[in-house]
Amino acid sequence: MELFWLWLPVLGSAIIAGSATSRPVEQDQRMSPEDEQLAEGYLKRFYNMKPSRGNASVSRRRRSLPALEEKIREMQQFFGLKETGRLDPETLKMMKTARCGVPDVENYSFYPNRPKWRKNTITYAIAKYMSGMSRADQDRSFLLAVKMWSDATPLKFTKVDRGPADIVLTFARRTHGDFYPFDGPGGVLAHAFQPGQGMGGDVHFDEDETWTNGRQGYNLLAVAAHELGHSLGLSHSRDPSAIMFPNYRSRSSTQYSLSRDDVLGIQSLYGKPTSGAGANPRPNNCDSVSLDAALMMGSDLVFFKNGQMWMTTTRPPFTTRSGAANLPNVGVQVDTAYDIPASGAVYILTGQRYLVLQGLRLNIGTIYELGLPSNVRQVDAAMHVGEYGKTFFFVGDFYYRYDERRRRMDPGFPRLIRADWTGIPRRVDAAFKLEGSIFLISGAKSYQYDVRQNRLLNVLSANPWSGC
Repeated sequence: MELFWLWLPVLGSAIIAGSATSRPVEQDQRMSPEDEQLAEGYLKRFYNMKPSRGNASVSRRRRSLPALEEKIREMQQFFGLKETGRLDPETLKMMKTARCGVPDVENYSFYPNRPKWRKNTITYAIAKYMSGMSRADQDRSFLLAVKMWSDATPLKFTKVDRGPADIVLTFARRTHGDFYPFDGPGGVLAHAFQPGQGMGGDVHFDEDETWTNGRQGYNLLAVAAHELGHSLGLSHSRDPSAIMFPNYRSRSSTQYSLSRDDVLGIQSLYGKPTSGAGANPRPNNCDSVSLDAALMMGSDLVFFKNGQMWMTTTRPPFTTRSGAANLPNVGVQVDTAYDIPASGAVYILTGQRYLVLQGLRLNIGTIYELGLPSNVRQVDAAMHVGEYGKTFFFVGDFYYRYDERRRRMDPGFPRLIRADWTGIPRRVDAAFKLEGSIFLISGAKSYQYDVRQNRLLNVLSANPWSGC
């Protein structure tokens, strides 16, 4: 796996936008000067291409084109593009995509001194905040980013406000003292340095970018998580679903949780979690498992039990890992949780209070603001059905139906579960919706229900869902 190799930044020119052409690199069909400048700048910076002399003769430059073609092929191979050696539209589009400033190829082998932190407690500090985003949101972005890596390893991260820190995070513009200047809006978003003394482990973000905690601009959490992977010793991955993929992916959820590739890479350096929830978050006795809550996030299922949280994939390769990078580790008993994909909101209910996480914004309220009556002390299970815009709350023998569009409880509720949900036990512990079906978990069994046909489809063990 290429991501296990370590990296060293290469000094090169910034990305310069050019126009697209698909002409082959041949003497009679030469690329335009703009395309050549774009390609040379990109390949020098990220693929260690040796610079050509600016005053070279035409014949000398033509003789250097095979070397340029070779590097284009190398870049195309890395990104899984068709290896043409030409600046075709797909290649140019990839070159102009915003990305990390760390090269995609390594300048040296990691043996025998594979750079990594030789301790499990790592400190980090924020040397300079940016304007345009609150400090609280920036702090939270960095906290969630380090949590991704700590959930998968024995590493613990501690933020320090004074004194030295292992990893220093800062925002800067253009030339900023490390020989790798930023290039203004677009292009390179950030870069980081491998573990070590001095500047080792530090992360620099381009302050000229539009940083946000949502889907607009560049999401700080997504970029910070990637750069911290470099700070811990990882290089770039060729897997487009990996955090360590070099390019920024707009509107992609893959940037907010570690992929299997990321987990294998970081655990090759630091090992698996050794204690606490990260080591064995699942119940020990899977035959009698009873979950507190469950919810879908993308194609993953997130489970809660006794203040612990873990995630199981629903698509191959099926894996289970502790935590969920874009959810807060509440560390208390969770009664239920549900998500509303249309708004990107995740609700976590504990007792009479709820937390709602939307983007990186965290708000707190009471369950009575959701229309539940004052005699309800806690909710056993909840789920949202997007086709109808309804959220169902299960409380003891009863259930409520809340209209998210009108922001009020539907009239005629609560109703008895056994009256409307044929074949479902009187009490529901957790609920989620997957691929058109509703799954209601009660004890160690999962009940697959078709809400449109209003009938029970199947009764399954809850164990596969819970990752047992």
